[in-house]
Amino acid sequence: MKIALFGYGKMGKMIERIALQRGHVITTKVDIGTTDIDFSDMEVAIDFSTPDSAFGNICSCLEHGIPIISGTTGWLMDYDKVVDLCHNKNGAFIYASNFSLGVNLFFELNTYLAKMMHNLKEYKIALEEIHHTQKLDAPSGTAITLAKGIIENTDYQDWKLDDDGKKTIPIKSKRIDAVPGTHTVSYHSEVDSIEIRHTAHNREGFALGAVIAAEWILGRTGIFSMKDVLNLG
Repeated sequence: MKIALFGYGKMGKMIERIALQRGHVITTKVDIGTTDIDFSDMEVAIDFSTPDSAFGNICSCLEHGIPIISGTTGWLMDYDKVVDLCHNKNGAFIYASNFSLGVNLFFELNTYLAKMMHNLKEYKIALEEIHHTQKLDAPSGTAITLAKGIIENTDYQDWKLDDDGKKTIPIKSKRIDAVPGTHTVSYHSEVDSIEIRHTAHNREGFALGAVIAAEWILGRTGIFSMKDVLNLG
């Protein structure tokens, strides 16, 4: 499979290494300052760029009929425009706030737990995410996805950074050197606490999931998620 990388930082280089190990070819590397892009020499694109460039990268690929996987966060105010363009071009697109296979199982566990806790008003929920100091956005896209999964299945109406209003899920963000990513969902009452946590030991899981998603999307059309890739229903 011929893969184009949009964004060639640490994650892009890791995706390249894993893709090569799985027998794929990296035909294009688009980074800051790249102006000449040959869309004819790619079968699928993987975007781990920046919030400012992701939307343009995604649109360019869809305009040229290239399926694209995006793990860049911070651009989702334009998500609906991408959906419309993808449908208009009969293209293929996957966005995930986190491509780790374990995290996507964690998302499902989080949703299941939220459904069970729905009527237990004694418990107050909180989210915490910890990432490396180079992460630009806060809270993480993964934490936001977790919060949305809870909101969809409980009486909570919103999430806020460091704000614990009655119907608001508080998210605490910490930035610590060399932490790939830790997410904790907690339910606290006066008598006990319930916690679920995902801890990434390194960033290879994110890169592997992105490559697996790229392998899966080839030959398909539509808007997909990692639930589709992993057949989670």
